[in-house]
Amino acid sequence: MALLRRSFLAGAAAFAAAPALAQISKLTGAEWAAIGQYGDKAAPLTVFEKDGALHVDGAVLTLARLTGQGAGRYAIAGGGELVLEKGAVRLNGARLAFHDFGAEAQDAIHAAVRADPVALRQRALAATPPVETQTHRPADLVDLTTVDPRIKLDIRYAGSNNFMGIPLYERAAAYLQRPAAEALGRAQAALAAKGYGLLIHDAYRPWFVTWMFWEATPPEYHAFVASPGKGSRHNRGCAVDLTLYDLKTGKVVDMPSRYDEFSPRAYADFVGGTTKQRAARAVLRQAMEAQGFEVYTEEWWHFEHKDWREYGIGTQTFTELAQGR
Repeated sequence: MALLRRSFLAGAAAFAAAPALAQISKLTGAEWAAIGQYGDKAAPLTVFEKDGALHVDGAVLTLARLTGQGAGRYAIAGGGELVLEKGAVRLNGARLAFHDFGAEAQDAIHAAVRADPVALRQRALAATPPVETQTHRPADLVDLTTVDPRIKLDIRYAGSNNFMGIPLYERAAAYLQRPAAEALGRAQAALAAKGYGLLIHDAYRPWFVTWMFWEATPPEYHAFVASPGKGSRHNRGCAVDLTLYDLKTGKVVDMPSRYDEFSPRAYADFVGGTTKQRAARAVLRQAMEAQGFEVYTEEWWHFEHKDWREYGIGTQTFTELAQGR
């Protein structure tokens, strides 16, 4: 992405403690509504909540606490003033408009994608995946719904609720290579003790679907999708996109960004959002890393199993897998 990436690993460690999941409700409604990003997407100003107070980061400010002065005006720790306005903030007098950069990027892609899903799929199935010369383990893909009944599916690419706005899978399903599937089961067991279930958005992705992503996405947005020329960890059955849900209520847990969001809010160490959102993100990450998964730094939901290099690029469709072929 042509977006400025800033790492806040040290600060993120302070957000990770489980007690933070109990939301601190000291902000007013207007202050909660002000949480978000403002200004230029290449270097946005982020307004976020930490320990029950508003903070800002960006525009030469680093994790600076705001102190209310009344009438929507705030003193910035270290100097300066921030004023809340409808749809904007004023930083030392300069107006910065609110932006949902992820939604804006998705809308642009939706408007630019011009593809008939059926015809696109037919062309993709006729395409040839890259040739691999190294020796790999035989594929042993496991249906994740058989691993643990608490693992649920919300496969976005089986419908139109995804960044491209068109269905790319013929059915909703999720598979991983057996070692990764078993590790995911252990992560689910650990999370269940904390009251959480895993909700899967994507896992094994047949190579031809990666080809569909690339072919249907306008060239100016190719930075957002994997190149079919190399194949991806998803193609090898060793990457999974997922989030948490509450086992008691079934409600999806709120995170600092939406799934598949193309903005800095998606980064695994993004400092913004709320204390509760960041803590939930940390709970997910800790559970996955404890079982041999590694988070992709620009997508908090994307985890890759340590054995991914041992498997080749897969081409089996979900229908073929369901039929045991």
